[in-house]
Amino acid sequence: MLHCNIFSLLSAAMHPRLILTELQEHPLRQRLDNEFHARPPVPLAGPTLVSHLVFKHDPTSAQEERDNIAKLCQSHVCTSIDSSDSHLMLETAAFRVRWELHTEFSSYTFFKELNSGETLHPDATAFDAVHPEWFAGIPGKLMVAAQVELRDTAEINPESVLANLMPSGRTVVASRISDESAWIFTDFKIDNGFSRFLLLNDGMTQRQAGRAVQRLVEIETYRMMALLALPVAKEVGRWLHESEKQLAELMDRIGQTRTPDDGRAVLSALSTLAAQVEHSVARTTFRFGGAAAYHGLVMQRIEELRETRIPGLPIFAEFMQRRLLPAMKTCEAISHRQEELSARVARNSQLLRTRVDIELEHQNQQLLAQMNRRAKLQLRLQETVEGLSVVVLSYYGSQLVNYIAKASKSLHHTDTDLITALSIPLIAALVAWGTRRMRKKLAAEEGGG
Repeated sequence: MLHCNIFSLLSAAMHPRLILTELQEHPLRQRLDNEFHARPPVPLAGPTLVSHLVFKHDPTSAQEERDNIAKLCQSHVCTSIDSSDSHLMLETAAFRVRWELHTEFSSYTFFKELNSGETLHPDATAFDAVHPEWFAGIPGKLMVAAQVELRDTAEINPESVLANLMPSGRTVVASRISDESAWIFTDFKIDNGFSRFLLLNDGMTQRQAGRAVQRLVEIETYRMMALLALPVAKEVGRWLHESEKQLAELMDRIGQTRTPDDGRAVLSALSTLAAQVEHSVARTTFRFGGAAAYHGLVMQRIEELRETRIPGLPIFAEFMQRRLLPAMKTCEAISHRQEELSARVARNSQLLRTRVDIELEHQNQQLLAQMNRRAKLQLRLQETVEGLSVVVLSYYGSQLVNYIAKASKSLHHTDTDLITALSIPLIAALVAWGTRRMRKKLAAEEGGG
């Protein structure tokens, strides 16, 4: 033991303790950790009214929303519980509000504690104490308004709720959740501006109740955000029908093309159609991708509820499979059709472009053949000119010899005509030899270049 202590002391002396502040920290480390722990469920101790509002906004309105949140504290004494760039929790004497900033939307969730057995007015909300002008300052348009009423089973008996639901004939979704420690009831219809949920606590802890409420409002939020893609899918579906007909007609025209001009006209029409298809894909890719992501979140939140069926009533998972899934499948099918149309247009454009290129290549071959014939004709003409050049140069050369012979006649008494006649073959041979040598030299230079 003594040796160990000595070794520890020596080690401490040799290796001083590392201080993390001396290390260079990544600028996003704290921010990412805060984001990971952000948006925890709000513990709910007793009966609570929860009003949840979602506004679809422009991505550039974040600062405007923060400024508007700050105005809320001008008329109420606020205590900040949790705060980050995209999340804020404020508590006042009358309510508690939670603000969350997302990519496409922002949410405002108000919590108001209720007294046990308190009867609520049909128009009551958790934000009754907030002045309406403050809501007018929220950027964006209202997308979701959901209200969750949390009660204990001691206040409201689930059997009495079921008894009142049965004769109504309305499609009510209900189940027991969290290992049968709570009951939920809703019809997902907008009633007096809100879609409403009744959550009856039958043994949940405060955090379980907070998580259940959070999942319910997220299910409603993501359900509505996912459905934003359905009108887009219907619009694109009508356009796709016409575009597919147009593509089929263009394919018929491809088979009827007889000249390169016909092929180029069809290729131009295909290029226009391809541009329209790519524009539609670029315009809708985010919306269809977002719908798939939101739908996945809806089903994940439902799975986290851990539902148990109440006899005679559909559960959340079943209701979404029957109502939401067909809409999502429609969006998925339209997205797939759009991508397939883009691929078909690209393939047909490539096919037609290849056909046009083959026609152009055939024309180029014909043009090259004509140029080759012209080159051969030009070569024959050049050879003819070269032959005439030999004759002309021989003639002028013989004349020079004749002049020289006449000049020397007085000295040597030679026959000038004979000398001129004998020089003509020699001059012609020299000129022909020189011309042929020059041609070989030029050919060698051309081949070497």
